[in-house]
Amino acid sequence: MQSRRKLRFRLVVSFALFGFGLSALFALAALNIRTRVEDQLVNSSLMDDARWANQQAHDHPGAPSGSRLLTGTVLSDRTLYKAPLSWQNLSTGVHDIYETDGDGQRHHYKLAVFRENGIISFLRYDVTREELGKQQLLFSVIGAVFLFGLLSLVLGLWLSRKVLKPVSELARRLRDFRKNGKAEPLAPHFADDEVGELALALDEYSSRLTAMVERDREFNSDVSHELRTPLAVIASTTELLQGSPDLTDKLRERLKRIERSSRQATELIEALLLLSRAERRGPTRGETTDVAKVASDVIESQRPQMRDKPLDIELVVKQGVSVNAPASVLAVALTNLIGNAIKYTLEGMVTVEVRGDRIEVIDTGPGIKPEDAERLFQRGVRGEGAGGSGAGLGLAIVRRLCDLYGWEVSMRPRSETNGAIASLVFS
Repeated sequence: MQSRRKLRFRLVVSFALFGFGLSALFALAALNIRTRVEDQLVNSSLMDDARWANQQAHDHPGAPSGSRLLTGTVLSDRTLYKAPLSWQNLSTGVHDIYETDGDGQRHHYKLAVFRENGIISFLRYDVTREELGKQQLLFSVIGAVFLFGLLSLVLGLWLSRKVLKPVSELARRLRDFRKNGKAEPLAPHFADDEVGELALALDEYSSRLTAMVERDREFNSDVSHELRTPLAVIASTTELLQGSPDLTDKLRERLKRIERSSRQATELIEALLLLSRAERRGPTRGETTDVAKVASDVIESQRPQMRDKPLDIELVVKQGVSVNAPASVLAVALTNLIGNAIKYTLEGMVTVEVRGDRIEVIDTGPGIKPEDAERLFQRGVRGEGAGGSGAGLGLAIVRRLCDLYGWEVSMRPRSETNGAIASLVFS
């Protein structure tokens, strides 16, 4: 994962590196130019002085030789043996030589040699002190680079605080809005600059988001009212019809199916409204919901799907468990899990097992692939052999309800035989 730094930290580091790099580049350029100019001037001066001494010896043979710049010596081909051995074979030009004096100190010299008309002029110039000065200059420049780098860091800290102060103020106001739960206009508190434009854009986004939330809230209220009212009418009418003494068994069974469907629709509407509001609500008066009882009701409501199938379903309660959630939410989750098991199992047995902290739905259907187990809870994904019915939303709704209440839902294939196991683990 790529490391993420604060904007202020990046600004400070960038400014400090820029100042340090620019100072170092300037120092290197200054040292290089100084060295080149110095070498050029020294070499040129030495050669001019050696040429002058040679010309003086040619024009005035008896006069003592000398130098306008430094002390040196002028020899002829016959007296060249008087020069140091290391000088004798040097050609015309400026040469770097290193010699040790009587005190044992090593010196760096520039030796100018000029040969013409049988006369050889030697002019030696001690550059040891210049090198010492150059070394001192180098230390001074390095110190200046670090000093300017430190100043750049301090300036970067000050500028970053100054530049990012409006951004920090904008973030602080946004955090205050989140704490207070009330959005106020941001743009009036900032200047007409880039931060002001950002604040204005956030105000516009907040207005659109507030309008969207308000429309969603109104839609939820309308759905809650407009759908629950006809469902309540259907439920009450069905209950009255079931009390009629002249009903046949066939009509009575159909009324029971209508009543179960109406109850399922009411439970589903309540669960979807909770999801849309991201609202976690427990049962009334602090009561808990018995998982086994809800599972039994769901099984009875799903029995019509088992018609014309050599299929049986049973509820096994190994250990009872209660959850702090409305019965409607648990019923929606179990209806999808048990309904899927009945839908995909053509023959055999569907077992709903309640034990400890979970409930499991075990079927003898075709099973699922291990790699598809998690994918089935994605929106719009349907299992193999689903046929033409369904939109692949049931298990996705179950996953969202479980996330809302802190439960865990999973699917896995059976290891010993065909079939699948759907597990709902309660926290």
